[in-house]
Amino acid sequence: MSLVFNRNALAKGWTRYYIMHKNRRVATIREDGTCTVYYKSFLPFNLWMEEGDDMNVRLNNLNNFYYWCASRVLTLDRQYAKEIMNAIGASQATTDRDRALIAISYHALSLTDVYWIATNNEKTRFEDISLYRHSLSNSFADVSLCGKQITAQNEELLVNEDAAGDIATNGVAPKAWIRKKDKFYLMKDGDERDVDAELLASKIMDCFDIEHVAYTADCFDNRKVSKSEIITSEERSIVAMEYIDIYCANHNLDTDEFVLKKDAHAYYRMNIIDYLIGNSDRHWGNWGFFVDNSNNKLLKLYPLMDFNKAFTNYDTTEGGKCQTTRRRLTQKEAAIEAVKKIGLPQNSAVKRVWFADDAIYNMFEARLSILKEASQ
Repeated sequence: MSLVFNRNALAKGWTRYYIMHKNRRVATIREDGTCTVYYKSFLPFNLWMEEGDDMNVRLNNLNNFYYWCASRVLTLDRQYAKEIMNAIGASQATTDRDRALIAISYHALSLTDVYWIATNNEKTRFEDISLYRHSLSNSFADVSLCGKQITAQNEELLVNEDAAGDIATNGVAPKAWIRKKDKFYLMKDGDERDVDAELLASKIMDCFDIEHVAYTADCFDNRKVSKSEIITSEERSIVAMEYIDIYCANHNLDTDEFVLKKDAHAYYRMNIIDYLIGNSDRHWGNWGFFVDNSNNKLLKLYPLMDFNKAFTNYDTTEGGKCQTTRRRLTQKEAAIEAVKKIGLPQNSAVKRVWFADDAIYNMFEARLSILKEASQ
């Protein structure tokens, strides 16, 4: 099948779309903004829809729907984003509506969850298009990781779903999903400092009782990359904290209290390790919760990931601002608070030989000493 978008999905006029969770019709939205919610408990956490004919309600439904779909397309600050958009023949959209229609053209598929969009009168089933069942062509990695242009020789290898896994993967660093022996791995590039930082952070976390994604070194197109195994499946999704925050706002819940009630232990461990390794990129898009796809209920915080910006705020023992709370705390203050709550979860020694830089090792040891003293 050639790389041809669903032109009906991209058409200016549309009748209705169905928001699907696997083969369950969760809701439908019509072009006038009216909607029907069939299973409220299965709505995406960052999508709020209301039934009714009030004009404001209908406009909000459309805006919220477009925003949700647009969130399933990569942001244009990601490296090689323009090359990826060009490769799939999509415009470099600037509005939520434009970006939403790009996502809808490949059913808004993602490797983070099992939601998708069905067009009116469509007979497709989830099994027919699931990214977990149908292999992504590894040829698209040339675009996602290296910024190469699609050529006449490799264009025919791509289909809409090939692009879906990559363009719906958030983050700024070049990255691509590669399938190897029926498993997906995320390859991440960037400059050599970023790759080495992620690999070192992974080794350090192995020495602590902290659930995390394991990163190993690999090579793609003669470039050093970090590699990690996918943590989602058709049984278990992930939802980022930025979407949980939207859910809390829509339900008049305090986000900090909500997180602590759901999984305080993992939350405190996250603040400990982020301080120790000087992680300056714990934005609310790279931590969040596992979701049980059988009932769409939150389980626990998913394993920590994304450490290519570790050791970047590493000049003092104070650390940067703690990004996991709206309270005004430094990383040091948040980590000390955490060890007082749960102790220091270290289970083996961190080896000096892992560090190529004396200054980084010395700062790590200084921060570790501070937390050991605080845990007494």
